[in-house]
Amino acid sequence: MTTYAIGDLQGCQTQLNDLLQEIDAVAPQAKLVFVGDIVNRGPRSLATLRQVRALGTRARIVLGNHDLNLLAVACGLRKPHASDTLDDIMAADDRDELITWLRHQPLALEQDGHLFVHAGVLPQWTAAQTVALSREVEAVLQGPDWVAFLQKMYGNEPAIWDDSLQGDDRLRCIVNALTRIRFCQADGRMDFKAVEGLAHTPAGLMPWFEAPNRRSADTTVVFGHWSTLGLMVSPNVIGLDTGCVWGGQLTAMNLQDRNTIQVKCPQHQKPGKN
Repeated sequence: MTTYAIGDLQGCQTQLNDLLQEIDAVAPQAKLVFVGDIVNRGPRSLATLRQVRALGTRARIVLGNHDLNLLAVACGLRKPHASDTLDDIMAADDRDELITWLRHQPLALEQDGHLFVHAGVLPQWTAAQTVALSREVEAVLQGPDWVAFLQKMYGNEPAIWDDSLQGDDRLRCIVNALTRIRFCQADGRMDFKAVEGLAHTPAGLMPWFEAPNRRSADTTVVFGHWSTLGLMVSPNVIGLDTGCVWGGQLTAMNLQDRNTIQVKCPQHQKPGKN
């Protein structure tokens, strides 16, 4: 069965429809994996969320930072940002069902010989360890204390992984790596300030996938999150955020032959942090 990985949607449902039509024209009922940020910044977050959920077993997703932000906004822990486009979800009759479905999705998954995450993987982690650590967070998000967890999820510390981390610090570090990282130091210490592309890599930093001795290098990692990086294809790294919401493109890649399908998108937001 053909599998397509699809970059950040960010509420651009019209382009999602166009992309799915193009996929179905060449590979009807192909399996789909979305690399996170299903909602926010685009004009149709509610319709996008509903459509992805309605795909049922045909599609899988990993959670992105904007998806986690939706959970926090929905339970009143964060006020919407000026550029958020979550009001339609907040007012929807099926809001609670959608929020419950979303918080039961993974932060990392292995499928078809690929590791899917939204942002990145710390150099200390193997692919199997990445999935195991993501399940620690998923267990809390899916449990009765998920709101209490979201209250403590935000923050930039600890910025470096240690197997001895426990409790909220451990979970926060996992979340930040899987949903926020772009650059890090050689030892894996995460940086959360730099958001530009590789041509503007700050001194002393490197993209997470170029960290020396990265233990997941034996598995192809598929990710999104980094719109200024754009489409990136190498033997063991595939980046699929091509700036849909910023006036770029929405990208799908056939994981069997690495052919891409792209749909042009209107600019819904001025370029900035994502």
